Amino acid sequence: MISKTNDDWFEPIPIDEYILLNKHSSDNIPDTCPIDEALPDGLDVRCGPILRLLGTLENGESNYRGSIMLVVKKNEIKPKITFKIGNASNEEVEPTFENGEFPSVLFFEQDEFEFWRFNINLNLVEYEQKIQYYINGTFKKSQQFFIPAVNESMNVVSFSCNGFSLGTDTSNYKSSLWLDVLKKHAKQHYHVMLGGGDQIYCDSIKIKSSLLEEWANEISVHKKREWKVSDDMLKQFENYYLHAYLDWFGKGYWVGTNGKTLQKIFPLTMAQIPSVNIYDDHDIIDGFGSYADATMAQDVFATIGNVAYKYYMLFQHQISLDEKAYSNDPSWILGNKQGPYIKQPSHSNFMRLGKEISLVGIDCRTERKLKQIVSPSTYNLIFQRLNKEIKQNPETKHLLVMLGVPILYPRLVWLEAILTNPVLKPIKKLAARGIINRGLVNEFDGGVEVLDDLNDHWCSKNHKRERNELIKNLMEFGAENGVRITILSGDVHLCCIGRLKSKYYHHPHSHPLHLSSDEAENKNFDTLNHPQTDARLIFNVISSAIINAPPPSAMASLLDRRSKIHHFNKDTDEDIIPIFNKDTDGSQRDNLQFLNKRNWSDLILAKQSYLYKDQVDQGISKFPSSLFDDDLSQMEKRELNERYVKYPLLNDSLVTTLHVENDGNDFEANTASYEVLIPKLEGKYTFDSAPIKHLA
Repeated sequence: MISKTNDDWFEPIPIDEYILLNKHSSDNIPDTCPIDEALPDGLDVRCGPILRLLGTLENGESNYRGSIMLVVKKNEIKPKITFKIGNASNEEVEPTFENGEFPSVLFFEQDEFEFWRFNINLNLVEYEQKIQYYINGTFKKSQQFFIPAVNESMNVVSFSCNGFSLGTDTSNYKSSLWLDVLKKHAKQHYHVMLGGGDQIYCDSIKIKSSLLEEWANEISVHKKREWKVSDDMLKQFENYYLHAYLDWFGKGYWVGTNGKTLQKIFPLTMAQIPSVNIYDDHDIIDGFGSYADATMAQDVFATIGNVAYKYYMLFQHQISLDEKAYSNDPSWILGNKQGPYIKQPSHSNFMRLGKEISLVGIDCRTERKLKQIVSPSTYNLIFQRLNKEIKQNPETKHLLVMLGVPILYPRLVWLEAILTNPVLKPIKKLAARGIINRGLVNEFDGGVEVLDDLNDHWCSKNHKRERNELIKNLMEFGAENGVRITILSGDVHLCCIGRLKSKYYHHPHSHPLHLSSDEAENKNFDTLNHPQTDARLIFNVISSAIINAPPPSAMASLLDRRSKIHHFNKDTDEDIIPIFNKDTDGSQRDNLQFLNKRNWSDLILAKQSYLYKDQVDQGISKFPSSLFDDDLSQMEKRELNERYVKYPLLNDSLVTTLHVENDGNDFEANTASYEVLIPKLEGKYTFDSAPIKHLA
């Protein structure tokens, strides 16, 4: 029941309990998903509570809008959520408390399950607030969340690849990095977590649906394309996605071909930190959208996409396709036509994350084809919305852009060329027939297995033009509006930070005619010493994976060798920041650009950071680096150059940290931190015309 007193209101998040839970979750993992006992009144909750953020500071108001979802087993007991709201801290303001109830709607039913959404509508005030919520009068310590003060911005978590690939040996990853998220949450409250795609891995449909398995084992590509989805096959698809979500989002339970896992900390985190998600291929099935158009259009594959989309909306956005809010919620930026295979309009989203940070999550999957990621008309709608929002809210300093796949990342076109060479055609045929290793080709159309991953990348030959145009438009939008753009991506199962910045001129006195030597020297000085005025400066924070196993070190080394300074245009360079001088155990590393260990990231304004809020605007600048003391001292001895730039600790700098796991079986989930200070953009700018490769 709701406590009559407030004596325990300011008790800390119970991290010691979560550490024990993390440790025991790996003991004797059952063969089927565990089911919790029903609540004292008989309510049987199978998934949830899950928090979702929908928006803040809308239409000039001080509002906070979100929802809580419960999936319950049908019986005569109906769920009810009441809440208590008060100060998050008793340090500055005399505590006050209010009680209330979140209104509910039964928004979907399937089989024996009911989907309930509880709508959150609160007001932001001059201090951070805490909300405890009670399900039919029952309270658990995980049933609480925090909302920022009205003049503050949200403390943000960014993550992706929240699950294991089908064949992963899970024995090396018994611990959960979600524990580290909650450990950091206990020190500085997170207000939102941004899921950049692959929040669930649904590749196991290939072995859980017997009819899909039969279709996949059909050797003839022609027969596959003629195969029509039967009622029984559709029922298998529906049943698979429903229970995949109930198991993973409900209990953190998953079984693959080479291991199983129980990640109890993950659902506990979703009950405490609201989410905003976009989706990627594994939320559907591996590679969806990046196979040949003929493969994507076949009835079986397209049906998988449409069924997966339905459950993505139900579980990750807490909405049914039949509801009005599916088409008219203020957070949506809707495509104006259906996707080519998923017969729904794309759903990108925009919302303000408090006063000075805004977010746009671009739906890069619904409209995706082999040669298209997002349609031109949808890009137009996205930038129309951005211009409208920034004009109405000029206090915005940072725009976070969620893209599932990294956009500032090494080119692998050379590997594409090898894998699509006609010389490989007879080898692919032999693999498809099982005469040689069948794992060389995928089971959908006999293409080389890793080619869909390469086709997914923005730098693939099919997407280069679209990539460069999006970067150009983001860069110009940020410059013209005085907003710093930061891109958040995942997908690649390792961490790094891509960067665009103004060009550094090595020989200013012999530079081409468009710049005088003095102009070139002045631009060099500003690029290195005043990055807050560099309108071309964009970071791509690549954080992946929070659950999945990392690639081998050989892959990270290959990326390191292939990564160099690229020239986006005559005025703009692109590179990967050399930030990983130290490994997670403090040892020296050779590969300074890519670290292949599990990770997640956070982004917090410096004036709100408990580490830096007392040091802002004191003339401090820092190189991107780990937070090991000896690494910080070594970095201070470096000279500024085109690869090593110091970034200032300003009031509105966005302290961005990659938290990287040291040991996947460490049940305290200890991580090392790697940090870059992303400065706000001072001033507004218009760029001179500069040709960009692949663009007219």
